[in-house]
This record gives sequence, structure tokens and C-alpha cells, in this order.
Amino acid sequence: MSRRSATLTDELDACPAAAAAQVDDLEALYRAHVEAVTRFVARLGGAGADVEDLVHEIFLRADADRARFRGASSVRTWLLGIAHNFVRARRRQDALRRFLLLARQPELDPPSAPTPIELLEGQEALARAQALLDRLPERYRSVLILHELEELSGPEIAEILGIAPATVWVRLHRARERFRRELERGGPR
Repeated sequence: MSRRSATLTDELDACPAAAAAQVDDLEALYRAHVEAVTRFVARLGGAGADVEDLVHEIFLRADADRARFRGASSVRTWLLGIAHNFVRARRRQDALRRFLLLARQPELDPPSAPTPIELLEGQEALARAQALLDRLPERYRSVLILHELEELSGPEIAEILGIAPATVWVRLHRARERFRRELERGGPR
């Protein structure tokens, strides 16, 4: 996010009337928050998630739910809450689809060979980190992503996830411990 758009977003979030006006203007809402929502969805959605489509659907959901925005939270927090719930529901749907597909097709084609780009060291490290994140239970993965990668505060995370602030810190501690243990064991390769 550019410094100018970050400042504009901060100003809008600080003024409830301006934030409510931004929520009513889908184009302004999208411009101000698309980068943060895209980053969050990519990190939370995991490998194979069609991030662009998910982000599009999240902003459509936000537009449909704009009457529910009360200004009690920042617009960013409200949007990331919508994104969290949307991605969580999509992951559950995808897991059910995979389960049903496996029940119908006992033999699946073997996975395709990795591309040369995937073999690059940087990409491999990112894929490994994402795989480690995917192995965490959702309640830990969400808190870890929101705090460490999205750099949100404990109270903002609590609001997005609908949990007590103390619960955020407990989950964050447990998430870091699990992630560290998996990393030390060699985690997924």
C-alpha cells in the first residue's frame, strides 16, 4: 500500500462519518483496501486458492452488507472480518468437495511435476511457510496471519475474529509454538 493510500485509509478509519461514506462507495472502498484484503486472503486461503476471485466476492459481500457497518470498528477491520469469515467458509466447502470427490474417485492422477520457477529457493521457502500455516488449526492460523503478516493489533484481531483480546494472545502464543515446532522438525517439504 502506498504511503498516500495508507494515510487516506487511516484518515477515513479515524472519522466514523467518513468511514461510513467510504463503505457506501464501493469503488473508494476497493481502492483503499484491496491490497490488504488480497494479502490476507492469499495468506489465509492457502495454496491453490483463487485469490482474485475470492477478493472480488468479498467486496461484493461487503457491498451487500454495507448497511450493517455501524462504524464501531475501522473499515479495514470490518473488511478483514468479512474476508476471514468468507475464506473460512470457502475452506470448509472445499474440504467437503475434496472428501466427496475422493469417495467417488479412489484413484486420482498423480500430482504434476513442479515447474522450474517453483524450484527457486525463495519460492520454495514461501511454499513451505504456507504449508506450515495450512497445517495449523484455523483458530491459530488466523491469529498468526493477522498479527505477524497483516500487522494488526490484538484488539483489532479480537474484533475481526469475535473473540476476547486475552484469547488472541493465548492463540498467538500457541500458534507460534506449533509453527516453530513444525519448522524445527523439518515441516512439510
